[in-house]
Amino acid sequence: MSQNPGKGRDRARAPRTGASLAKAPRANSPRTNAPPRAPQGVGFAARPNPGRIAAYLGLAVLGALVALAGTLVQAAWFPGGLILALAGSAGLFHGGRILTGTQIGALAPAVGWFVAVFVLLSGRPEGDYVFGDELGLVLFMVGGTAVAVMCATTSKVPQSATRNGRSGI
Repeated sequence: MSQNPGKGRDRARAPRTGASLAKAPRANSPRTNAPPRAPQGVGFAARPNPGRIAAYLGLAVLGALVALAGTLVQAAWFPGGLILALAGSAGLFHGGRILTGTQIGALAPAVGWFVAVFVLLSGRPEGDYVFGDELGLVLFMVGGTAVAVMCATTSKVPQSATRNGRSGI
């Protein structure tokens, strides 16, 4: 060991004097000259993330495309096409929720879906519109709305048991 009390273990054993206490900064003491920091925002108060905004816009466009495809499929093959259209909508809404991990991830494609369906409901000046029969239209609207609400209001995204090291049994 060295004979210098300022290094190594000897420093810990050496008695502290008033001068050495004044020079040594305390590790756990807060800085008194630091400027105050504003707390970080959370949720809607957080800074916007450009990647997440692009994902939401992409999901809204996909929602509009799924709605267009769903209107054509449900009108063409009534019972099976309606089930297929609603399953596609449910897959997109739930996939958006899983992809982003937020409720807005399910709402973004739902908004695109609603906008596209309402535009297709407006019809043409000749009186024709895209939807086939009224029963299919009502079931498609109510079913799509119910699926969007279910996917958007789930409290937590389910996680796999294998990530936590559990077998899932």
